[in-house]
Amino acid sequence: MSTASLFAPVALGDLHLPNRIIMSSLTRCRADAEHIPTPIMAEYYAQRASAGLVMAEATMAMEGNSAFQGREPGIYSAAQIAGWKAVTDAVHVKGGRIMLQIWHGGRACHSLLNNGRHPVAPSPLRIENDETYTPEGKKPYEIPRELRDDEIPGIIAGFVHAAKCAQAAGFDGVEVHGANGYLLDQFLRTGSNQRTGPYGGPLENRAKLLLEVTDAVIGVWGAGRVAVRISPLNSYNFMKDEDPVGLTAYVASQLSRRKIAFLDLMRGDFYGQQKADVVTPARQHFSGPLIGNMGFTAVEGAAAIDAGILNAVSFGHHYVSNPDLVERFKRGLTPVEPDSKTFYSSGPTGYTDYPALVD
Repeated sequence: MSTASLFAPVALGDLHLPNRIIMSSLTRCRADAEHIPTPIMAEYYAQRASAGLVMAEATMAMEGNSAFQGREPGIYSAAQIAGWKAVTDAVHVKGGRIMLQIWHGGRACHSLLNNGRHPVAPSPLRIENDETYTPEGKKPYEIPRELRDDEIPGIIAGFVHAAKCAQAAGFDGVEVHGANGYLLDQFLRTGSNQRTGPYGGPLENRAKLLLEVTDAVIGVWGAGRVAVRISPLNSYNFMKDEDPVGLTAYVASQLSRRKIAFLDLMRGDFYGQQKADVVTPARQHFSGPLIGNMGFTAVEGAAAIDAGILNAVSFGHHYVSNPDLVERFKRGLTPVEPDSKTFYSSGPTGYTDYPALVD
């Protein structure tokens, strides 16, 4: 089957892409101990600049919310802005476009990673089915402190500051991370949000924080350079919702009214525990560009574009090990599989040492 539609240009809001192959955001833990992007990160992202759009990894919107071994990047300090500016410059020199995913870990954080600062969440419910890496080895997740309603404006302000810092760092836009069991997703889903009041109970209340953050970030960037990622089915980080299809439809309709650049939809569950069709309600209720993610092949992605279901396709783990994935798809080659043992290690091994094709 043809994959030609993957290579057609597309407009996503104010972004004009030469192809519809998106590099998904991928946490790789190569920042330094101060959460400052390192030179090797500039090399890594520049290697992948042929993607229609590079989505940079989940990045701390505010200090004290590390959830990845203390080595994920941040975007709240001058040093971090400078580190990211080296990354965006390297991608732009190669002719690429790059957006930053801004993020708060919520209950996935741990006090041992954050100078004793206790994690916060919509409700005091911890992640039960896993442990997290800390400087003292693997530890159980902590029971988070329930955020007070009067603390919510500070969370929103943190995302606004991060959005402004991302502008200063030279990004082409930002994506609000509302997926994968982190803070905004924790508010969205019933399994993690059992609070009362304006941010708990019915779906309209649970979605309030995600939408308020989105509105605030639009105030910085304009809607045409803001995206949102959601994962209604993904059980990663001990997540579940009693009605993921209804959640998808409501959030999609609300974001459609805001005319954001695109909705980035993770269609499945890493662990296969929750199954439903969330792509159809997303397409029905979101009139803007829809990006599909999780398990797409080039052929399936192209077919979804041809059918008018998706506007572009986001590829994750194959971008770890195929810096020139666009060219490989063009030639009909099978992508190289990555070595999962190096996903969150340090240095170039499994990061910048995957070779590109040689003619």
